[in-house]
Amino acid sequence: MSIAWKVAEKAVEEGATITLSNTPMAVRMGEVNTLGEKLNAEIIPADATSVEDLENVFKRSMEVLGGKIDFVLHSIGMSPNVRKKRPYDDLDYDMLSKTLDISAVSFHKMIQVAKKMDAINEYGSILALSYVAAQRTLFGYNDMADAKALLESIARSFGYIYGREKNVRINTISQSPTMTTAGSGVKGMESLMDFANRMSPLGNANADECADYCIVMFSDLTRKVTMQNLYHDGGFSSMGMSLRAMTQYNKSFDEYRNENGEICYG
Repeated sequence: MSIAWKVAEKAVEEGATITLSNTPMAVRMGEVNTLGEKLNAEIIPADATSVEDLENVFKRSMEVLGGKIDFVLHSIGMSPNVRKKRPYDDLDYDMLSKTLDISAVSFHKMIQVAKKMDAINEYGSILALSYVAAQRTLFGYNDMADAKALLESIARSFGYIYGREKNVRINTISQSPTMTTAGSGVKGMESLMDFANRMSPLGNANADECADYCIVMFSDLTRKVTMQNLYHDGGFSSMGMSLRAMTQYNKSFDEYRNENGEICYG
């Protein structure tokens, strides 16, 4: 289940009226229709890389909601290179272009369409989900790290323009590694989640907790927060080494210790 699914449920629980969007194939083959029925939310099929489709999403959403939009969540990420298990030093560049277009440039397209259509209310909130691999190298995250870095840059660059001209907020949330449908495709995801959990003083933030944070960022309580990459990771992003991680690290040497407790290699 995706973080976006949890955010949709939490938003409606807090009294919001929303629309949902996903790719036409996902709408036909996935479970988003079940969510739409549960939340009484219209589902608008769209390819997020298509400006025409995005224009229809905002047009139809304003019709359904009866006016401008208060908040938007971009929760889109996919790497063909990751899916095809291409390592970072042997990327297919056509697939890299698709990674960037789907996972980051779609965010720019979404914001640009919204701004041109004047679709977002004053002090409305635009959010995208990111990950610490935008700043740090994590094994297996591959070209998705480049996509997340671009995503965060777009939030800053467009945040200045949209804030200056329309008082619209744009931020990214850097979430703990979370076992979603998209996350499950990352090499070593379970090990990465375990490591992050051991490193984080508060442990990993789960999808429900991320949804709570998104709702706070949609609300008027954060009306002067913009152009920020906000870490929601239990403290992982500020850590160097934790006791729990060090303890596990030391255990990995046990099979190499001699009778005197000294580590012997080879």
